[in-house]
Amino acid sequence: MRFEIRQADLAELVGYEQSYISALEVGSKGPPTPEFIDKLVSVLELSGSDERELREAAIASDRKLVLDHRAPRDLYLMFNDLRSRAVELNAGQIRAIREVIRLSDQASPNRPEALKRLPRRRREEVST
Repeated sequence: MRFEIRQADLAELVGYEQSYISALEVGSKGPPTPEFIDKLVSVLELSGSDERELREAAIASDRKLVLDHRAPRDLYLMFNDLRSRAVELNAGQIRAIREVIRLSDQASPNRPEALKRLPRRRREEVST
């Protein structure tokens, strides 16, 4: 979505301060409030797809992540690793991580049961 509208004009249309609009634009403010998004959708008369894109962007802009206290330890460790290296990741690495995360979205709901581990062959079977 791209609109040619000045911050001051948008601020007036939605009834917010220009400084709030500016802070959102440069990323120094957290995600916009649902009320702000509702006003923006209404004022700009966004299409359904533009509204979805805006709401997804607002959710994605939330910089705070809270893990469920019941989450497995490995999840905490994974997020710690990610946090400590996030600024060093290049675009390819970010895409790869996102693709791995999306793999579960593509899995079939009729997934076969997990493969069972095959028993080890005895030494004499291997050498023959």
